Amino acid sequence: MWTSCCTWATTYYLYEYPVSGAVRQVEVPDHLAAETVTLEQYRARYGLYKSDPDLRAAHARFPWVAVLDDHEVDNNWAGAAPAADAELARRSAAFQAYYENLPLRRAALPEGPTMGLHRRISWGRLADLTVLDTRQYRDDQPCGDGFSSDCPDRFAPDRTLLGAEQRDWLLEGFASSPARWHVLGNQVPMAQTDVDPGADTRVWLDPWDGYVAERDRVLAEATALGVRNLVVVTGDRHQNYAAELKADHTDPDSATVGTEFVGTSISSSRDGEDLGEQGRAILAANPHLRFVNEQRGYVRCLVTPERWQTDFRVVPYVTRPDAPVSTRAGFVVEDGHPGLLEG
Repeated sequence: MWTSCCTWATTYYLYEYPVSGAVRQVEVPDHLAAETVTLEQYRARYGLYKSDPDLRAAHARFPWVAVLDDHEVDNNWAGAAPAADAELARRSAAFQAYYENLPLRRAALPEGPTMGLHRRISWGRLADLTVLDTRQYRDDQPCGDGFSSDCPDRFAPDRTLLGAEQRDWLLEGFASSPARWHVLGNQVPMAQTDVDPGADTRVWLDPWDGYVAERDRVLAEATALGVRNLVVVTGDRHQNYAAELKADHTDPDSATVGTEFVGTSISSSRDGEDLGEQGRAILAANPHLRFVNEQRGYVRCLVTPERWQTDFRVVPYVTRPDAPVSTRAGFVVEDGHPGLLEG
């Protein structure tokens, strides 16, 4: 029997914001109290993060598949948007430091403000992991970014999160993959995440909700090209989600065409809680979301030819050591059935 296991948490490796010593009442050196812009500052920030013994232990113990999102450079940056020379210089510095500090292939070696991050990793006939890059090639966020309940531009048919070349490469992989499970390693949530349980649909514009036509096309092509089991694994949100991907997220009765598991952060947002005000609103507003949780932790997946098992592993606190870890919820996807079962 072929079996594979993986874990993941949010896609940010670090934050570019100035470091604050307020929580632990410590004095922060000037080079860390500033926002990261230069190569020296990014290198210093990685040095700070890698001074953590738990992070070092994780690198020593496990293989990593690394891909950046926004904060390794700058909040919500969009690679295809017009960029000033200073922005391109900052991106070049961030990419260089990222390559120096993460386990990446030679093909990812940066060339100034560009680097090759999307790639495929295969586990024989069991699973193909397609690692996406949803930052370098995306159009600028519509309607000024943020939240919106009335942004028609998010539905524009020519808007892209992936860029045409990466999207074609993704669809080619759908057509040619012999794997039982096709997994997308994805930075920002793909399933619609409405934050308004009322009549309005109020969504973040940075994730796939700001690029609806491309999301619908990718999901439709996966179905048309015969992808047997589409599973999307995602970070970004500092929350745990288990979601069913719909052919049309505006129609709750449309076909379920895939499954998405969004993993929480390991430490960002401090201790969190099981389900706060925002989490309750998201759960109420999105019938395709079967589970929402706002604690810290990680997501564990066990994959066989017959089933995909996902366990949401959480801790009650991260602001002090030795927190006990437990499984908050578990879900199963059965081979050939793109929906969620509790398990």
